[in-house]
Amino acid sequence: MINATARLVLLIYFEFNQLNKSGLHAKPHHDLLGFTVARQHMALKTIPLFTWSEPRIRTLHFTWLAFFITFLIWFAHAPLMPVLKQYFGLTPEQVKAILMLNVAITIPARILIGVLVDKFGPRKSYSFLLAFCGALCLLFAAAQSFEWLAVMRFLLGFVGAGFVIGIRLVSEWFPAREVGIAEGIYGGWGNFGAAVASMTMPLLALAFGGDDGWRYAIGTTGVIALIYSVIFYRNVSDTPKGATYFKPQKMGGLEVTSKGDFIFYALMNVPLYLALALLTWRLSPEGLKLLSAEGALIAYVVIAALALYQWTKIWHVNKHLFTGEHPAAPSYKFKQVAILNLAYMACFGSELAVVSMLPLFFIDTFHVSPVYAGMTAGCFAVMNLFARPSGGLFSDAYGRRKMLVICLLGQTIGYAAMSQMGSEWSIVMAIATVLATSIFVQGACGAVYSVVPLIQRRMTGQIAGMAGAYGNVGGVTFLTVLSMVSPSTFFWVLAGISALALASAFFLDEPKGHMVEKDEHGNVHLIAVE
Repeated sequence: MINATARLVLLIYFEFNQLNKSGLHAKPHHDLLGFTVARQHMALKTIPLFTWSEPRIRTLHFTWLAFFITFLIWFAHAPLMPVLKQYFGLTPEQVKAILMLNVAITIPARILIGVLVDKFGPRKSYSFLLAFCGALCLLFAAAQSFEWLAVMRFLLGFVGAGFVIGIRLVSEWFPAREVGIAEGIYGGWGNFGAAVASMTMPLLALAFGGDDGWRYAIGTTGVIALIYSVIFYRNVSDTPKGATYFKPQKMGGLEVTSKGDFIFYALMNVPLYLALALLTWRLSPEGLKLLSAEGALIAYVVIAALALYQWTKIWHVNKHLFTGEHPAAPSYKFKQVAILNLAYMACFGSELAVVSMLPLFFIDTFHVSPVYAGMTAGCFAVMNLFARPSGGLFSDAYGRRKMLVICLLGQTIGYAAMSQMGSEWSIVMAIATVLATSIFVQGACGAVYSVVPLIQRRMTGQIAGMAGAYGNVGGVTFLTVLSMVSPSTFFWVLAGISALALASAFFLDEPKGHMVEKDEHGNVHLIAVE
């Protein structure tokens, strides 16, 4: 596994180096609209990543940094859990509850944000989210009890929905031939915020010093988010100058093509609410006993109401399929969305769970200090810097389905290897195994989101939101499993889900031709997807 990882790293370096030296040789041709575009004759295409004068490059940098800050906030507490456990006298059950609550609300939030970004645009949506969650972060830093910690951590899960906004924004600024690498850079460099949180929060808390050092460390991330919300709003626009921002014809749910897809779509929403019900059960008197029977019942009623509301909106958007009306139908198959949902649950969902549990795992298994545990556990997320962009880059060049299959295969093998980690291992071997697995996990994430923007432009936010929500379904489900089994069994579960996602990936259709969109004036546009 380690040798394979080394070869992959060398291949990535070689390809980037050769392209930077030789550039891209292209032959122009005309697309269906008569515009001149470039047909690639080299396997890989990079982008001028450090050319600040390019508007799309500036937008990419502003966007990944916004995502980076959201993940910095989201995971700032994880490496400090040993400190919080001692400071508040938390029980092991309370620690597990906070870890689960951290990803709970992100499930409906990503669906909601997907709808809002398609309607109001990425600029306003991201700026608001940064400001709102920056304020919540300050409230978390001021917590005086477990209950306060739990409520703020639950609400701060909303910050995880920021990822959806950037997916739509980046897809507006980059053509199909660059969208994989651009989305990979956005996701990978932004996801690196989790690694930075793991590595720096314990050090920052020590630097501030005193019993309340953790408060100032976490509060600092909230201040950063508040400041950057203003910077983002003043420097980013939704589309390139003169481009059209396509919006869904109806709001509240995805538009689908057939009755079969409608039923498939309705059923695919079920796991989103089952995950919330699972979390409620785990916190109820039957589980960790952190919710009363009455509180659990109220939570179940709210979840059922949310599910009913969502199905009502899905019907409202797609009832024409059953009433004989036939407005312009979207030109995609819902199975594309469903396969990407499962794949992202396997890769990003497992990442959420692993990043959250690794610090305590290293402390318990290898008896290292909290600071060292945070730094070593952060190695799982650190590979986001190049592995996720590489997943997008190779998807652009060699095929999106092919790259997804390769990454999910490597991920499956990697988690099987991690299930064997124990105190008899050297910590160097453990870190190497985590790094090798992480490369394929992050590569799979990049491969998923190289496809998402190429399904239907006007619904990119909602499609990204649903896939992202499935990532959080995975996070909640896997953390719940972790609370009931040993770490070894936990890693075997991750390997099994990865294998299931791998099997489904063979049925993914490679994006080809053009997607059809209609603007507010009724003009039809063809947008290349290959």
